[in-house]
Amino acid sequence: MFRRRNNGATPLDGVDAIFADLDGVVYRGDSAIPHAVESLNQASDAGVRIGYITNNASRTDATVAAHLSSLGLRVTPPDVVTSPQAAVRLLADAVPAGATILVVGGDGLVHEVERAGFVVTRSAEDSPAAVIQGFAPEVGWTQLAEASFALHNADVQWIATNTDWTIPVGRGVAPGNGTLVSAVHTAVGRLPKVAGKPEVPIFEEASRRFGATSPLFLGDRLDTDILGANRAGMPSVLVLTGIDRAKQALAADAQSRPTFLLEDLRQLHEPYPETRFSEDGATATVNRAVVGIRGDRVHVIERGKSRIDLLRAGCAVIWGSGRAIYGLEVPESLYTAL
Repeated sequence: MFRRRNNGATPLDGVDAIFADLDGVVYRGDSAIPHAVESLNQASDAGVRIGYITNNASRTDATVAAHLSSLGLRVTPPDVVTSPQAAVRLLADAVPAGATILVVGGDGLVHEVERAGFVVTRSAEDSPAAVIQGFAPEVGWTQLAEASFALHNADVQWIATNTDWTIPVGRGVAPGNGTLVSAVHTAVGRLPKVAGKPEVPIFEEASRRFGATSPLFLGDRLDTDILGANRAGMPSVLVLTGIDRAKQALAADAQSRPTFLLEDLRQLHEPYPETRFSEDGATATVNRAVVGIRGDRVHVIERGKSRIDLLRAGCAVIWGSGRAIYGLEVPESLYTAL
């Protein structure tokens, strides 16, 4: 997915909106990730609209906006696009207006369902028209069981805000909504429609709301953020401040490769270097970093002066080879570049 860039062009050239993931991109737990706030405010000052996109269904857009504002970002609730909002749009297409909906999740999901004019229930005995399921720390067996009881009726629609297997929190990485959806799937034998990343509805919701024609998506996960942006036809940044790091970037499959690789968000405003390939495609050069493939071995030919350039060159030559990484010998210096 790498673009060959002209010298001096930054990842923001031609961009009219940034859509930024939150966990791992803007903050980790309650704390801002270094350089994220200043870099996003700089983009905003330059006239780029900033939207914040989250799969987390446990908080309302107002709560998320308040958190972001406390970190120093200039944010109002409409700037926050949540997976519950995208899920409710899917819900409106699937069931009659004002229908009763069984909600599995927290206040953020309940808020969006009620705001759309639906009646919320927590019990399958109320004959809901649909089950809508999202993550919240308090979700347990009782709520999952109620969803299962309702979904044994094949006429009941099932919509999930997202299917992330993990969620980063202040103390580390914890199980995400995908594990909870999987529990219900095991009980009922069918799968939900999914609104959040890596599915397209949340990206469509963001583009519609901001009227964006040339957006850039910022994410920290290949399997949700970058895959979803690619499916939606958006150029993307993998910023190495969250879940996925050098090892995962090198191994990214063709559907999950970002347009840009950044060490942190300061590099949004820096010229993005051109990737130059040898005539046979076996060597990639990014600034002074040079990585090549000979046979089944990947070689660091020149480390250069920048860790991120070394990783960019390694990704470029591996991705360009068309070969799966498990069939290659990759030096540890690339895996540990960042």
